[in-house]
Amino acid sequence: MAKRKITQLDLFSGIGGFHLGFERAGYEVKSYFSEIDKHAVGVYKQQFKDAEYVGSVTDVRGAELPKIDLITFGSPCQDFSLAGKRKGMQGDRSSLVLEAIRLINECRPSVFIWENVKGTFSSNNGADFWAIIQAFANIGGYRLEWQLLNTSWVLPQNRERVYLVGYSTTPGGDWRGVFPIGEGNKESYKSKRETRSKIIDPNYLQRDFATYEEIAPCINARMYKEPLIVKSATSKGYEVATEGDSINLSQPNSETRRGRVGKGKAQTLDTAANQAVVQAGRVTGRNPDNPKSRESGLPTKQMLEINENPNKTNCISTVQKDNVVLEPNYRIRRLTPIECERLQGFPDNHTEYGNYDGEVKKMSNTQRYKQCGNAVTVDIVALVAEAVKPLFK
Repeated sequence: MAKRKITQLDLFSGIGGFHLGFERAGYEVKSYFSEIDKHAVGVYKQQFKDAEYVGSVTDVRGAELPKIDLITFGSPCQDFSLAGKRKGMQGDRSSLVLEAIRLINECRPSVFIWENVKGTFSSNNGADFWAIIQAFANIGGYRLEWQLLNTSWVLPQNRERVYLVGYSTTPGGDWRGVFPIGEGNKESYKSKRETRSKIIDPNYLQRDFATYEEIAPCINARMYKEPLIVKSATSKGYEVATEGDSINLSQPNSETRRGRVGKGKAQTLDTAANQAVVQAGRVTGRNPDNPKSRESGLPTKQMLEINENPNKTNCISTVQKDNVVLEPNYRIRRLTPIECERLQGFPDNHTEYGNYDGEVKKMSNTQRYKQCGNAVTVDIVALVAEAVKPLFK
């Protein structure tokens, strides 16, 4: 089946989550993208070679663009965020949504999609959200629908975001609208995703596991074969984390913070990746790629062999290489950049390199974390993209 071709104006584009989500849903996308973060611009240029950069949103003019089918924007959300200062529409960053509204009016796309944090519903007691809805309505000629969607429906990250869709025509017939998109809708899409077990990389051993002191004072105890006890403002005063859970490490000395432990999933990624994952301590064997290898001459530190029977030790011999090496005590480590990419639905190493005016450079981990935390979730965008297909002429 031929791909549906669309021309996209990608505002506040970040690293291209909207672009990639539409591609994943079967579209052929020609993008014009606007972004002011030079590192995000670099990743976008590196990953989408045919995309054209159009500068800051304040400088973009509809008359200078070709016919635009789709406008997407996840305008800066810090002023709406539940974790921020809640300045709402009075904040310098969140007011940029008005620039997007201007461009919708100038370009008159068939569809526009706005993504933002859950806090937009409650900012200034809801007045900010309804002011934005009124501004969209004032454009004229668009039907509006919105819903709160959660990344946890398709990936192991709890990330609630508002998605608002505006469209100028309806298909007729039995059309019932874009929303609701519910957790049950993910089944037909699940086969396109990597398995859940690949989100957390069990082979990440680039550095030693962090100790309790290195992580944060919110971790109170760690005993052999016992779960991690995490200080939290709950009725018990703590939360329990076991292997595969995430721990939010931000504001470790807070007396009111709760919900630090994500059971089997990450909590909402932020721009600093203040999360750790609980993992059983395990030492790799003689050969990291093949622990059962009998190759001689390897360094002594790699001469340990994994015992696959949890109830018995290896035969004790006179050489170190036959000792038991499986350590069942829990360790914690920070999420890796690749894991953050996977939790947002991006391919591995999507943020590893950036194109800076033709020069390709490796991205720092700090920037990779920031870009993943700011991004839209590709898999959620793909669900919305699938739902809006009938709306394109």
